[in-house]
Amino acid sequence: MPMGTSRGFWGKRHDPRTYRSGLEDRVANHLKAALNAEPQYEQYYIPYTVPVRTARYTPDFVLPNGIIIETKGRFLPEDRQKHLLIKEQWPELDIRFVFSSSRTKLYKGSSTSYADWCEKHGFAFADRNVPPEWIVESVPFETYQAVMKVLKPTKGEDKR
Repeated sequence: MPMGTSRGFWGKRHDPRTYRSGLEDRVANHLKAALNAEPQYEQYYIPYTVPVRTARYTPDFVLPNGIIIETKGRFLPEDRQKHLLIKEQWPELDIRFVFSSSRTKLYKGSSTSYADWCEKHGFAFADRNVPPEWIVESVPFETYQAVMKVLKPTKGEDKR
């Protein structure tokens, strides 16, 4: 079977250049016969707003100097989006990633690695472990104070 085509329930080949799925293709054919005219496919859009919601991010580790460490084996699109939103809303936070392998590509066939993404968006990163220099790095006291104001304990008493 040629790549990009699939056989649906009735064995007819689906042309992905026309419709996104075999079901859409079948419905279009049905409508064409029922209406005796070409159906209008994705000719319009309806604008809508995604409701605002407050979310919570729980960092994996917070070093005593205020540097936030996030460990990632897989760096999924929702994780990347979350960290861009956090960086936008809390620019004073110093979030750094430790990856299993920063050379891993964002998705199959991508030329962009986890490392490339971090560099593009201004995140420090390392592979497999927290570099010793991160642990002993000193940060300005004002930055440390700002970070400590943002962090909320997950449960129980404040552990800081």
